[in-house]
Amino acid sequence: MTRLWTANRQLIRAINRSTVLNIVKADGPISRTEIGRLSGLSPATVSEITADLIAEGLIYEKAAGDSTGGRPPILLDLNHDAAYVIGLKLAERQISAALTDIEATILCTLTAPVSGLNSVERAIEELTGVIERVIAESSVPRQRITGVGIGLAGVIDAERGLCRYSPILGWRDVPLEQLLEERIDIPVRIDNDVNTLAMAEKWFGAGQGVDDFLVVTVGRGVGLGIVVNGQFYRGTRGGGGEFGHTVMDPHGPLCDCGKQGCLEAYVSDPALVRSAREAVLQGKLVGVDPDELTVEQITELAQVGNETLHAIFAQAGRVLGLGIANLINVFNPALIIISGEGVRAGDLLFGPMREAVEEHTFDGLGDDTEIFIQEWGDEAWAWGAASLVLQEIYKSPIHARVPEVSLSTSAS
Repeated sequence: MTRLWTANRQLIRAINRSTVLNIVKADGPISRTEIGRLSGLSPATVSEITADLIAEGLIYEKAAGDSTGGRPPILLDLNHDAAYVIGLKLAERQISAALTDIEATILCTLTAPVSGLNSVERAIEELTGVIERVIAESSVPRQRITGVGIGLAGVIDAERGLCRYSPILGWRDVPLEQLLEERIDIPVRIDNDVNTLAMAEKWFGAGQGVDDFLVVTVGRGVGLGIVVNGQFYRGTRGGGGEFGHTVMDPHGPLCDCGKQGCLEAYVSDPALVRSAREAVLQGKLVGVDPDELTVEQITELAQVGNETLHAIFAQAGRVLGLGIANLINVFNPALIIISGEGVRAGDLLFGPMREAVEEHTFDGLGDDTEIFIQEWGDEAWAWGAASLVLQEIYKSPIHARVPEVSLSTSAS
C-alpha cells in the first residue's frame, strides 16, 4: 500500500501543478495569494509548486504589484522563452509550418510546395527539410525546441503515433511519429489535423473554458473535432470525427471515399468545383473554362453576383446546415467553431447554413449552441499542430492515461 499512497501523492501534486500553471497562463501576472484564492490550494502548497515551476523555467517573478497596505506582492508570469515547438500541417501538395513559444504565439511561419508524398520516405525527407528551414529562419537554438507536432487528414492513432489510413496521401499503417523522430532527434506527436485545431481552440482560442464544443472544418474535405466534458474524443483507435463521410443521400454524388452522397461530396472545395464544371457543360455558366476552374475563382464570381454559382454555394450551405443540425441534436454542444479554407465563402455558404440549422435542429437545442465562424489564415493548421505539443505542458494528468498501481502489492 505504500507504493499506492506514493503514487496518489504524486498524482495529486501533478494535478495541483497543472492547476497553478494554467492559472498563471490565463491570469498572469498574478500573485501567489491570488493563485491560492483561485485554486483553493493552501499558501504552503502554492509556494512549493511555484518554486518548482520557477526552477523549471516555466514561470518567473516580475515586478511587484500594487500594494493595499504593507509589502507589495511579487507577481508571477509565464516565461515565454521556456519552450518552443514546431507545428506542421502535412497536406497533399504542401507543408505548412509554424514555430511558436509556450503561449502559442507564432514567431515564424513558412509554406513549402511538395510533391510525391505518397512515398513515405519522400514525405520524411520533405518534413525534415521544412523543420530544418523553420529552425534556421527563426534563429531559435535547436536544443530549445521541445517537440514537433504534425496534423494530417485521415484516421490517426495518436497514442501509437500511427497513420492508420490517409486517403489523400494513400497511406496505410505508417508509423510516422517513430520514423520522423529517428530522423530529427526531436520528440514528435501526430494527430488528425482537425483534432489539432480543436486542441488549439481549447488551450488558446475560442474554446477556452468551454467543456463541450465542436470544431467543423470545411475546405479540401470536411472534418470534425470533438470536445466532450473537457476531453478530446477520438473514437476507437482514432476513427472518430469523420463528419465529412456521414451519408446525406445514398443516391447522391460519388465521394472520394468511394461511397455516394457523403456530406463532403456536396460541401468540400472539390465538390463545389465539380458542380461549377457541370453547370458549364449544361450551359448554365458561361465565359469560363471548365478545365481551369478553381474554388477561389468560383467564390469570387459568386460574390460579385453570378446567380448560378450563388445557387451552388447556397445548396452546399443547406446540406452543411443539415449536417450541423444533426451534430447539435446528437451532442448539444455549447459552441460550434467553423474553420478551414472554406470560410472564404462567407455568407454565400453560411447564410443558407444557418437557415438550415434553425430548420432542422430539434426544438430548443439550437438555442443552446453558439456557432462561431473562425477567421482563417494559412498558418492556422500549423498553429493547431503546435498546440498538439504545447497542450502536454499544460494538461492535468487526470486527462491522461495514468499507469495502474496494483493493490495486491505488499507494504514495504
